[in-house]
Amino acid sequence: MSLNIRIILSASVVLFIFITLTAAALDRAFVDSTESALRDRLTSQLYALMAAADVTDEGILMPSNELDALLGLPSSGVYAQISSEHGKTLWQSSSVLGARIPQPQMLAPGEKSFARSSTDSNDFYTFAYGVKWATGNKTVPLTFNITTDMVSFDKQISEYRTSLWGWLVAMAMLLLISQAVILRWGLSPLRKVGMELNRIESGKQEKIEQHYPQEIDHLTRNINVLLQHERDQKTRYRIALGDLAHSLKTPLAVMQSGLNSSPDKQDDSLQEQITRMNAIVEYQLQRAATAGSASIGNTVEIRSVIARLLESLHKVYRDKSVIHHITLPDGLVFKGDEGDLMELLGNLLDNAFKWAKQRIEIVAEQQGKKLCLRVIDDGPGIDTGQADNLLQRGVRADRLIAGHGIGLSIVSSIVDAYHGELIIKKSTLGGCEVMVIL
Repeated sequence: MSLNIRIILSASVVLFIFITLTAAALDRAFVDSTESALRDRLTSQLYALMAAADVTDEGILMPSNELDALLGLPSSGVYAQISSEHGKTLWQSSSVLGARIPQPQMLAPGEKSFARSSTDSNDFYTFAYGVKWATGNKTVPLTFNITTDMVSFDKQISEYRTSLWGWLVAMAMLLLISQAVILRWGLSPLRKVGMELNRIESGKQEKIEQHYPQEIDHLTRNINVLLQHERDQKTRYRIALGDLAHSLKTPLAVMQSGLNSSPDKQDDSLQEQITRMNAIVEYQLQRAATAGSASIGNTVEIRSVIARLLESLHKVYRDKSVIHHITLPDGLVFKGDEGDLMELLGNLLDNAFKWAKQRIEIVAEQQGKKLCLRVIDDGPGIDTGQADNLLQRGVRADRLIAGHGIGLSIVSSIVDAYHGELIIKKSTLGGCEVMVIL
C-alpha cells in the first residue's frame, strides 16, 4: 500500500469519526433548543389562556376568538383543555373536535408538567399547570393543559438533519479532495526520487541529479554517495585482482616452461600442481569479476550476448554440427554486469555443446520480477545425485573431456551473487536441462 493511500485512508477514518461525533452533538443541541423553544411557546399560550379565562359558578367563560386562531380550527394541531380536580373536562378548545389527543392531566395547585405522550401512533407534547382559582368566597382547583402534536416539530428536526448531513458530507468531500491535492503536491519530491531511482536501475542515468527539499536531501545525497562508493569499490577490486593475476601468471608460466623442457619425469607431480594453481587463479579471477546484484543501473540485451557466444561455440565445435534453437522475447534484458552474463551463459552453452549429440535449446523469459534462463541439450544427461557434486570446484562429469571442472562452479557463484537459483534436471530432449532463475 502506497504512502499516499495510507495517509488518505487514515485521514478518512479520522474525518468520518469527527463528522459523526460533530453531527451527533449538533443534532442533540438542535433538538434540545427546538424542544426548549416549544416549551416556551406552550408556556406563553397557557399563560395567555389563563389570563383570558373567567371562572364563575356556572362554569368557565372564554373569549370567542380563544386568543389563538389555531385553537378555533378543528384538528389544527394545537389543543387547550381545562379540567377539574376529578378529571372532568370543564372546557376545551374547538380544535379538539375530531382529534384524538391524550387525556388531560390533573395536577395539584402550583405543579407544572411538560411531557411527551402518544395516541394512535401520534406523538404529542403537553404542558400542564395546576392552579387554585379563587371565585367569590371559594377556590376551585383547576388544571390547564396546552397540547401540540409533533408534526411540525418532527418536520423541523428532519429538515435540519437533512441539511446538516448534506453540508457535513459536502465539507468532508471538500476536505478529502483538498487533502489529496495537498498530499500529491507534498509527496511529489518522493515520487520524483522514485522515478530517478528507476532510471538509475535501468541504466539511463548514474546518480540522482535533481535537488530536493531538505527533509529528503540528506537521503538523496547518501544514495549518490553509496552508488559512487559501489562503483569505485568494484573498480578497485577488479584492478587489484587483475594485478594479482599478472603477478601470478608470469612466474607460473616460467615454471611450467622450465618443467616442460626438463627431461626429468619426476617433475610430473610438480607439473600437476602448477596446472592446478593455474585453474585456481582462473577460478578466483572469474569469481572476482562477478559484479552481482550490486551492479546497479546496468542492463544487457540477452539476444545479442547469446548470438556472440553461439558464433564462437559453433566454430569451436564445428565437427559436431550442433543445431540450436532460441526462444526469447524481443527486448528482454539482463539487469547486471555484461561480464557476468557472458560468463554464466558461456559456461552453460560450452557444457551443452560439449555434451550434446545434435540439438541444443536456449530459452529465456521474464517471470514477474525474475529472469529465467534455460539451456537444454540432448546429451547423456546428469544423474540427480551427481548434479550437486558438479557444482563444486574441480569436479568434472568425465575426466576424459578437456576442462578444469570449474564451469558450473563459476555459474553457481554468479547465481549466488544475484541471489538466484540454479536447478539441474533431466531435459525433455533426453539430456540435461540447466535452469537459472535470477
